[in-house]
Amino acid sequence: MPRPLPILTALALALPLGALPARAENLEHVRQALSTRQCSGCDLSQAGLVYGNLAGADLQNANLSGANLSRANLSNANLRNANLTGAILNNANLTGADLSGANLTGANLQEAYLTGANMADAVLEGTHFHRAVGLPDSVMDAEGYYRWAMIEGQRGNFEGAMRYLEESIARDPELPAAYLARAIVRFRMDDWDGAIADGTRAERLYTEVGSFRGQRVSSEFVTGIQELREAAIEAEEDAARAQRNGQFMSFVGGIASLLFQFFLL
Repeated sequence: MPRPLPILTALALALPLGALPARAENLEHVRQALSTRQCSGCDLSQAGLVYGNLAGADLQNANLSGANLSRANLSNANLRNANLTGAILNNANLTGADLSGANLTGANLQEAYLTGANMADAVLEGTHFHRAVGLPDSVMDAEGYYRWAMIEGQRGNFEGAMRYLEESIARDPELPAAYLARAIVRFRMDDWDGAIADGTRAERLYTEVGSFRGQRVSSEFVTGIQELREAAIEAEEDAARAQRNGQFMSFVGGIASLLFQFFLL
């Protein structure tokens, strides 16, 4: 009769490999980082540093892969050449931080604060920046902000969409889709004059780049607002006004769908 396996061995064999515990964080290095803020080259992988105060810390060449730095204060921190692969940095304060040469592959920096951060030569493959504040121009271009605006518009967050469209236009004042998208957002926010101005600008820019579809949609959008305004002034029957409103709102929804589906007309 075979001898029964010791309980620990049996449990180990029964557990799938994925259920085995992950490597524990280096508590000594975690304490050093938090207490002295001098931890160059430290092993802080998988460390739990949520809300950690690491302002001005020297963490260059540190291994922070998989670390949870959500809402941590890393303002003016030295993170040169740090390994931040898969790190969680959402809502973290990285204002003025030096991230030059850092590896941020797959890191989550959503809603992080990055004003004045140095990200020269940083590895940003698969890095998540949505709603991050103060991104350097070298990290996010006009079309990137346009995509974010489309996401916020689909969510019904028109104020957020407007902010990203402002950033997009600031980086590329000749991007026609950004003006058409901003025209739609302004219309949704009851700024009809602004919507007409942006729609007209989009029509001109689309004409200059030879996009017939973009020019036509922009022209129809502007005409639709103008007709809707006239209907609101002249219509004597509420039913007639409601019908015109409904038709144009359906048209606006169709434009928004086109923008989201095709990205740029």
